[in-house]
Amino acid sequence: MVEAEGGIRKAEFGNKEGKLPMAERSRYQQRIIKNYYQNRDDIMLQRLGEMVTDLYLAEGKARERLWKRVAASLEKVGLSAARIEHVVKSDSPSLLASLVKELLDRK
Repeated sequence: MVEAEGGIRKAEFGNKEGKLPMAERSRYQQRIIKNYYQNRDDIMLQRLGEMVTDLYLAEGKARERLWKRVAASLEKVGLSAARIEHVVKSDSPSLLASLVKELLDRK
């Protein structure tokens, strides 16, 4: 126990920085993480497809937030910044849908 300000005693956990040490991952956990990163592009493309549907239905601020998420997902897929900007500025879900189809066809 360590005494803190005001005479309150606090339990001392972890290392000097107060952080808990990381436990080692099991082989099962390592495999899950490895599979996630191997399939990351496919996961992003699936999310983009779902966002196309959401964009058709969204209005106002919700639509703006969705376009920000779309831009972030397109960056993770590796699309050029100029192309991302063009798609986002167009505010056209159909253009995004055709782009997602094009990216899926590349796979």
